[in-house]
Amino acid sequence: MDTQEFRKDFMENIKAVHAATGEGSCASFVSSFAEYLQEAEVLMDFTASFYQGTGKQNKKYRVDGYAFDEFDKTMSLVIADYTADEERVFGKTQAEQLKERLAYFADQALNGTLYREIEMSTPCADLVDLLRDKKSTIQKYKLFIFTTASMSASIKTLDAFEIDGKSAECQIWDVERLFKVCASDTGRDIIEIDFTEYIKQGLPCLEASDTTTEFKSYLCIIPGSLLADIYDKYGSGLLEGNVRSFLSTKVAVNKKIRETIMRCPERFFAYNNGISATAMNIRIEATPQGRFLVAATDFQIINGGQTTASLSSARFQSKDADLSAIYVQMKLTVIEETLEGKAAELVQNISKSSNSQNKVSEADFFSTHPFHVRMERFSQRLYAKATAGAQYETKWFYERARGQFLQKQMRMTAAQKRQFLLQNPKSQLITKTDLAKVRNTWKGRPHVVSKGAQTNFVDFADATSREWDDNDNGVIFNEKYFRESVALVLIFRYTETMVGKQSWYAQGYRANIVTYTIALLHKLIQQQFPGRDLDLMDIWNRQAVPEEVQIALTELSELVYYRLTDDNRPIENVTQWCKREQCWKSVQEIDYRLLSGIEVCLVSKSEQKAAEKEAKMDQQIMTDVEIQAKVFGITAEQWGKASIFAQTRKLITADEHTILRIASQIPAKFPTPAQCKRLLDVLNRLETEGFKL
Repeated sequence: MDTQEFRKDFMENIKAVHAATGEGSCASFVSSFAEYLQEAEVLMDFTASFYQGTGKQNKKYRVDGYAFDEFDKTMSLVIADYTADEERVFGKTQAEQLKERLAYFADQALNGTLYREIEMSTPCADLVDLLRDKKSTIQKYKLFIFTTASMSASIKTLDAFEIDGKSAECQIWDVERLFKVCASDTGRDIIEIDFTEYIKQGLPCLEASDTTTEFKSYLCIIPGSLLADIYDKYGSGLLEGNVRSFLSTKVAVNKKIRETIMRCPERFFAYNNGISATAMNIRIEATPQGRFLVAATDFQIINGGQTTASLSSARFQSKDADLSAIYVQMKLTVIEETLEGKAAELVQNISKSSNSQNKVSEADFFSTHPFHVRMERFSQRLYAKATAGAQYETKWFYERARGQFLQKQMRMTAAQKRQFLLQNPKSQLITKTDLAKVRNTWKGRPHVVSKGAQTNFVDFADATSREWDDNDNGVIFNEKYFRESVALVLIFRYTETMVGKQSWYAQGYRANIVTYTIALLHKLIQQQFPGRDLDLMDIWNRQAVPEEVQIALTELSELVYYRLTDDNRPIENVTQWCKREQCWKSVQEIDYRLLSGIEVCLVSKSEQKAAEKEAKMDQQIMTDVEIQAKVFGITAEQWGKASIFAQTRKLITADEHTILRIASQIPAKFPTPAQCKRLLDVLNRLETEGFKL
């Protein structure tokens, strides 16, 4: 796949979204573009909020959406430049014009009378309210221009400027730039830092280890002011994804760190643990004064996010904060580029180890959890019924790693790509955040879903990690769980399409309406039909939402909309109101009686439990097979070495010694499934003691 193919697919998808949801073409373009940038971690979240107007002297302003990063206090504002088919070049004059319109909108919202003029209970009214509420908190503004044109090669940079006395920058994103990010091995925007822009020689460094071909480690000293500078420039994008997810739910600024900065900055190096970072490539220069790190590619902080944020925040909030006396130790691990697919896994393993002494839990590294591997396997194996007259069955593609769906097509011929998309339609792509959204909604947590994709994913990760550990390697996450998850995705996508076509829908809060409507439907079924639940397996088998369920969702969605936007709500900002548990309690008070016809779509709890029991047994068998395959994949000689290692160090019990002796005789003898599980536990324990296969 090249840029032109990606562009064609992207524009066709916008038309499909427009036709399905009833959104305007430009709104569909903005939401699709923003969705890609969220996956690429350029935007932490996104809320559509189109508004345009005219200020003094007929000066125009406009906004199409926004995202506020609670961690680095960056307000991102989006403006669109959309035309359906016209091939054109996006020049600097047009870029400056759109930048001015977006900046003028911010000025009108912050300092003008827009807050009095704009209609309440609209997404843009919420944005204006948020801007005014966070006025003193916002540390930086990022303006994004999404365009369907091709950016002119003459545009090298757009000058930095200020909004309301805060630093601001503008980024132009055309489809080619989007493709480069999505098609990259990392699936995200790569950060490249030239340290000589901040300090003449770069950072003094020492090579700390060179004992493996996978990476090299360095010890560096980084000035506090430089660390704050690069954080001010790149924000939370500087932090490795799992660390950012963890910190997004915590307080960014550590009080103890801030106290050291303000009271005794000269002791910061001694008091602080420093930071750990990774890079894919670096440039080091040798001088008579020693070696200096001058540049790093794909630089990510994997430990020390609070230290970095606290330095930036202290300087922003207080003129008395002097960072000139502060120096921070940095451990830098440079990954060998030839590792290709292993690089991301290695970065996450280093990150996990670096954070093992912190309050970062396994759930915070959930993106690499076996749960996702299992879901991916189900998605590759299970076929869904052919629909709409098609003569072939299809699959629901579960994207375990960011950009996986697109990257699978990168090296395919045109014929191979057509075959792949016939079997894996784009409309049947499920991302990790999609799964978290539908599952938390069904659990009755629409207020958590409304907090945004990242926050909701962290909540889902925490619950799923606990359930996995409590249920013998997650036997409850079986084929039935995957099929039912697909059914929930079908319900979600039907409701998203349906809401957009309703006469009462005012082009706002669709995501909130959808999650609250589905959560309320589930709650009403449980209340009004005790002992029964919606038959999600039937929806999987149909690959469609039954008409009786459609009727209920349609009627409930209108009631939910008017409840969410009720003038008597305790919080004026609807977007913020939807994030409160109190809002969910209010929605549950809606008086609605489900039609008796919906009973044909329900299944008894006893039938459900029987099906769940059978699915668990099937999964246990599959898990046992996977465990046995791992054990038999290790040679008898290797098991023998493990046994000797364990005995000489007295690391195993008599029973474990017996099991290891059996393993060292494969294939003459075969350990049982239970013994295989113990063998892997023993092997894991031995590896922590230094044993290597």
